[in-house]
Amino acid sequence: MQSSPLTGVNQRIKQHRFADVTLHLTRPDGRPLSGAEVAVEQTAHSFLFGLAGGIVLSPIARLLGWTDEQVEVCKERITEFANFITLPFYWGRFEPEEGAPRTEFLRETAAWFRAHGITPKGHTLCWHTACVDWLMKYPNDEILKKQRARVRREVAGFAGLVDVWDVVNEAVIMPRYDKYDNAITRIAKEYGVNELVEMLFRDARSANPRATLVLNDFILSREYEDLVDTLLKRRTPIDAVGLQTHQHQGYRGAETIWDYAERFGRFGLPLHFTENNIVSGELMPADIVDLNDYKRPDWPSTPEGEERQCEEGVEFYSLLYSHPAVEAISWWDLADGGWLNSPAGILRRDLSPKPVFLALKKLIRGEWWTGRRELKTGAQGGVRLEGAALGTYLLAAGGAKAEFRVEKNVPSVDVTLQE
Repeated sequence: MQSSPLTGVNQRIKQHRFADVTLHLTRPDGRPLSGAEVAVEQTAHSFLFGLAGGIVLSPIARLLGWTDEQVEVCKERITEFANFITLPFYWGRFEPEEGAPRTEFLRETAAWFRAHGITPKGHTLCWHTACVDWLMKYPNDEILKKQRARVRREVAGFAGLVDVWDVVNEAVIMPRYDKYDNAITRIAKEYGVNELVEMLFRDARSANPRATLVLNDFILSREYEDLVDTLLKRRTPIDAVGLQTHQHQGYRGAETIWDYAERFGRFGLPLHFTENNIVSGELMPADIVDLNDYKRPDWPSTPEGEERQCEEGVEFYSLLYSHPAVEAISWWDLADGGWLNSPAGILRRDLSPKPVFLALKKLIRGEWWTGRRELKTGAQGGVRLEGAALGTYLLAAGGAKAEFRVEKNVPSVDVTLQE
């Protein structure tokens, strides 16, 4: 009988997310730092704990009626929780008038997050939904040219600020999308989704060879596996596979979540769980096929729902954090009332933290984080740092300091202190 994927979660986390490392410390003149008291403290995490709250610093927040006070509260919540943020690059909002993209606004937003130690991701460069209406006046060959140019413009123009991109979003359904006519579905039909995705990823790679390029989808069936498999065989430069789990109809359970990681992990690429929600109120009916069809003007969070959301959210994060293929997890709604007006945020509508926010923060900044350690070097300047979370560290000895990284399968690190 196969055991539950929940069995051994903590052991897997220790195995895959922590390491023992020997530090060899030298003074600025090259002599070993022997017999010295040193303090070591983690400053950044290798794993990406994300939010989609980047919208609150963008012009879209003002369009949605956010006040300065609300923005400041959200900034505080984001910085104490996340090291990864999704910024809204939906073409319809980014460039509602052809030739007038809102580039500077998002550059300022990305720069603010970078300055606060949070890596920005652009979402998304090609999507049939939230596309621009003005593309529709062009023939398909011109639509394709403009879409390719858009990819190159954004990836090159934001290089150094935004170096992670959801290049293509929801490609599986793109050529057969029939809710309404749109320019991207038109070219996906004419040129084929494989050809379209490959072209756009190659354009993105040429625009910024150092960027992390993500293919993102919500259809996590064999159809998406086949698409990824086909694209990789064509040597499409995909760096990570994006998996969405908007769980408005209920938590899908440990077995299903683990199955996603196992099936898509076989490609040998990092997995980014890009868009994830668990609601803290009444569940959406199971018979809803397209979640966008569920319209509800009032969808409150409840005390019982918040406890359920917390328990399931902790299990969800712990399970994925324990899987070696997973590199990033992003909770989609920062606050209730976001997508679908649902209670799917980690904050309530008044921006107060829910139990899930507090519990996940305790894990991310507590159990999964290495606090300050006081150590003493040996005669040759060596010191052992055990059970350290993978990431970046600051070491201080007297008035000298140095930064180093703890990485998997790197048992020793040479560290030279600087005055």
